[in-house]
Amino acid sequence: MTTTITCTPLAATVGAEVRGVDAEQLAHDDTAVAAVLEALDEYGVLVFRDLHLAPENQVAFARRLGDIDHEYGHHPVEGIYRVSLDQAKNTSAAYLKATFEWHMDGCTPLHGEPPQKATILSAVQVAASGGETEFAGTYAAYDALGDDDKERFASLRVVHSLEASQRRVVPDPTPEQLARWRARPTSTHPLVWTHRTGRKSLVVGAHADRVVGMDLDEGRALLGELLDRATEPDRVHRHHWSVGDTVIWDNTGVVHRAAPYEPDSPRELLRTTVFGNEPIR
Repeated sequence: MTTTITCTPLAATVGAEVRGVDAEQLAHDDTAVAAVLEALDEYGVLVFRDLHLAPENQVAFARRLGDIDHEYGHHPVEGIYRVSLDQAKNTSAAYLKATFEWHMDGCTPLHGEPPQKATILSAVQVAASGGETEFAGTYAAYDALGDDDKERFASLRVVHSLEASQRRVVPDPTPEQLARWRARPTSTHPLVWTHRTGRKSLVVGAHADRVVGMDLDEGRALLGELLDRATEPDRVHRHHWSVGDTVIWDNTGVVHRAAPYEPDSPRELLRTTVFGNEPIR
């Protein structure tokens, strides 16, 4: 028996709202998961309104997509990480402010591991103001390039660093902050990621620091321009959270960011991350 889902596109180049599947199916029904994965490949971001996916079912669903991250996140269910600016709920809350900038997860790994394959977020509490999550497709960003740019960018390599993204939030860091950022290794990736499928995407975001072999300012200007073009308003899906919503996205073909919200906001999202299995090449 197959599961038929309905997908309604949300933006010109990324995102779809999914209907026809419930929380139990995502956790236990192979045909439902297969249908969702096919839609994820097509749309990059899938929105499930009013799903009320229990943490245990969220982890079960994620495990059907691959190995999951068990990073400690102050939650009793293993595999769930609390996204909150409340230090009582997440001791890394200050670091999460960097998520207010456009980024792709996993571009500065500790041990050279591939970027995360996918991320699932579910809303437990939402902000009274702000806190939306925005998404833009990096496959579409590459496809929109002219032939000359595609040829020009094919051989470019970019250095990514934690420092580059953190400086957007803390432009005047203390020596201790700077030392902590620089303790994380930088990574050098192609600007254009040629995936196993043959599709190509741009590897851009706040973590993209400089272009190898290019004047520093010129390279940063290029990276900024490409990110701006990838995230033009008509290319972005801005998700306004309601309690019970779940969103999953293909981290390898999407950049995302959170809209700022107050540090004392009750906003709490539950995140489960699926490890990647494809290096950037």
